Formats: sequence, C-alpha cells, structure tokens
Amino acid sequence: VVHGLGVNRNLPYINIQEEIYMRFTFYHNNINVLDLEKSVEFYQKALGLTITKEVEAEDNSFKLVFLGDQTTPHLLELTWLRDMDRPYNLDNEFHLAMRVDDMDASLALHKEMDCVCFENPDMGIYFINDPDGYWVEICPEA
Repeated sequence: VVHGLGVNRNLPYINIQEEIYMRFTFYHNNINVLDLEKSVEFYQKALGLTITKEVEAEDNSFKLVFLGDQTTPHLLELTWLRDMDRPYNLDNEFHLAMRVDDMDASLALHKEMDCVCFENPDMGIYFINDPDGYWVEICPEA
C-alpha cells in the first residue's frame, strides 16, 4: 500500500508500509551506442546537449558519457561497450522527449541533418533518429 499520494500531488515523499519514507527524483536516461563519438556529436548538434561527465572502465571495456541541457538536472547517459559489434535491436517502444522553444527552427535544423523519421503535424510534434536508431520526440514548450 502506498500512502501520501492523495489529492495533493505536490507531496515529495511516498510512505510505504507506514514506516519508510522515500523521495525519488529523475537522474538520467541511458542508451547504448555503437559509435560513441558519432553519437556525442549528434546530440550536441541536434539538441545542443553538452558533456557533463565521462567515465571509462580501467580495462577499456566500456565508456559512459553524460550529456545535459544546461537547464535541467536530468542527464542522458550514452554507454559504449567495447565488445558490441552489431547494431542494437531496437523496437522504439522507448524514446526520449525534448521540449524546444522554436519548433520551426528545430524542424528546419533536423531536416537539414536528415534525421527526421516521423512527423505528426496534428499533434505538433515530430521524431528524429539518432545514429543508433533511437527515436527522440521533439515537442513544443507548453
């Protein structure tokens, strides 16, 4: 039973079993990439993200690059695995969503980059493909 989630949605804590209090906050989303340099360049150019942190395994078996938008604390973690030699099997049930303050300029940039994979003008959104085939939803600011 979860308590503390009544009408007031501003409550920052949840109470589980009447004894334990926890507060969860978003930290990052992770995606695995085949070509780390190509993916970092894509997210920098397409979405203006910047590198905030890098972690590399001592045996060079993996490398993590965290990217941020310089506005929110939420991060995108790109994971490169040395031994992965084939594209990831994606079904695009998972996707990132970004808000932008100028949809027209954003769409023009992404069309110039040839990465727009789906447009939904009725909803006012569109999706772009990153180099590994992950979809990123582009939404207008509310």
